[in-house]
Amino acid sequence: MKIAVIGATGLVGNKIIEILEERNFPVSELIPAATEKSVGKQIKLNSKSYKVVNVQSALDLKPAIAIFSAGGDTAKEWAPKFAFAGTFVIDNSSAWRMDKNVKLIVPEINGNTIEETDKIIANPNCSTIQLVVAIAPLHERYIIKRIIVSTYQSVSGSGVKALWQLENERKGVDDEKVYPHRIDKNCLPHCDVFLENGYTKEEMKIVNETRKILNKQTIGISSTAVRVPVTGGHSESVYLEFEKDFQLNVIRNILAERGEIVLQDEPANNLYPMPINAEGSDQVFVGRIRRDLSNPQGLNLWVVSDNLRKGAATNAVQIAEIITEKFFSKYRFS
Repeated sequence: MKIAVIGATGLVGNKIIEILEERNFPVSELIPAATEKSVGKQIKLNSKSYKVVNVQSALDLKPAIAIFSAGGDTAKEWAPKFAFAGTFVIDNSSAWRMDKNVKLIVPEINGNTIEETDKIIANPNCSTIQLVVAIAPLHERYIIKRIIVSTYQSVSGSGVKALWQLENERKGVDDEKVYPHRIDKNCLPHCDVFLENGYTKEEMKIVNETRKILNKQTIGISSTAVRVPVTGGHSESVYLEFEKDFQLNVIRNILAERGEIVLQDEPANNLYPMPINAEGSDQVFVGRIRRDLSNPQGLNLWVVSDNLRKGAATNAVQIAEIITEKFFSKYRFS
């Protein structure tokens, strides 16, 4: 069971390998791949060392599954080549997410739709994943017609250089910058590049991907994405407007029954989701549940999750687990 990780030396790539080990994924051989400057480095999995190779070498080794976390350009160029060779590709970039022929998968919501012909599968944006995990069970019951979401996204979502910028600013060191402004002691309403409609790419990813995953293009969605000086974990203020009436106790029960969700909704006891507590977890934390004051069919939530884990690496590995269970029967988990 050969597993390739393309972009193995990056933040998410490292996390993917860490989670493969944590979840006892049945890897017979790891194929870590990265850019030429990283070729030859050593990556460890289950106490065994593997040399980093280039992407062509990874393709030549014919992995069963290749998890890509190397950016959109790499995914566009190489994912079809791996798929043509018979490899299942799980891509963490935005390159394939809105392709009508590629499924956008969050295992708890639509993992059962994966078929053997789905050789390229897209992993959603980190902010989208935690949002849909929280709202999908409510959508099933009450039907969402409108969403307004504001995100408070950690710097780890921009990669290791963004973490360096935050750390340097806190130390008073003037060095290479990822963001156009200071991030320490600041908030930037600027995640990814601005588009002609005034929204950023990150904000439009949330809009378009949520509609695709929930399979409802008519949902009205508006998003504002903000970068905050937090090292790990994204937070979201979410407003939902339902087509049907609801009771708050039923909302809480629906969320509490889902294993992928942790309900933290006791504000009187200062219990609510925070990124500092979500970091390192694969679950989505939901709290501050309250009926909207301006609309009786409106609901407000606060949603938090580890963006490197459930928002990227863990979701990808969960997809790989489904593929293994379905199509590589002799490697099925005990």
